[in-house]
Amino acid sequence: MATIWYTVTLASMALFFAGVFGEGGWDTATATFYGDIGGGGTSGGACGYGDPVKEGYGVETTALSSSLYNNGEACGACFEVQCYNTPHWCQHGSVHVTATNLCPPGGVCSPPNRHFDLSQPMFRKIAKIEAGIINVQYRRVPCVKTGGVKFELKGNPSFLLVLIYNVGGAGDISSVNIKGSKTGWLPMMRNWGENWQINASFLGQSLSFQVKTSDGKMVQSDNVAPSNWQFGQTYEGKQF
Repeated sequence: MATIWYTVTLASMALFFAGVFGEGGWDTATATFYGDIGGGGTSGGACGYGDPVKEGYGVETTALSSSLYNNGEACGACFEVQCYNTPHWCQHGSVHVTATNLCPPGGVCSPPNRHFDLSQPMFRKIAKIEAGIINVQYRRVPCVKTGGVKFELKGNPSFLLVLIYNVGGAGDISSVNIKGSKTGWLPMMRNWGENWQINASFLGQSLSFQVKTSDGKMVQSDNVAPSNWQFGQTYEGKQF
């Protein structure tokens, strides 16, 4: 019985990861673009990233319609997108982008539409800019990031808000735990986007984090921030 259960579990896991990373096929959506040729217009987005270009995402970014954004749970997820069924405007090839913002509901971004508002450089790679709006195919892909997961600490002595970014693998975070050098592991709550909060004081303690992504994988980074950490500083942990 144990052997049968183990085989079924492995098969189920294979199906789950195939679904997460799009190996089962492509879905359809529409796409537009934002910003100028440099891909501007991303600062202060709904995922909480202050400036995706400076934070390592470059211009390989997209805003998502609310149906895909899923109240911020899709922040950090990576997608492969290609022009589809728009022959006069399509360019060959595809792009890989990270979800860094919300395309506010209205027009093509209204529910239940699935829509990508790509940075202009990414749109130009898959379609002629004159098209304005195109049909696309998309699928989830693993995120490949340089360096470790980043933790930007904000808040006040009794409230800690942590922006977590540069997450590899599935990219989108499902849960976060924090541990001070004088505490056990404590759960954090999503505040908005990829900003996670806890109402507690950790001043004078080194900080460790457990970050779990939507595919169930977890990375534990011990003593990411030293005991003399400061608000406004960013610290680097392990990577998926």
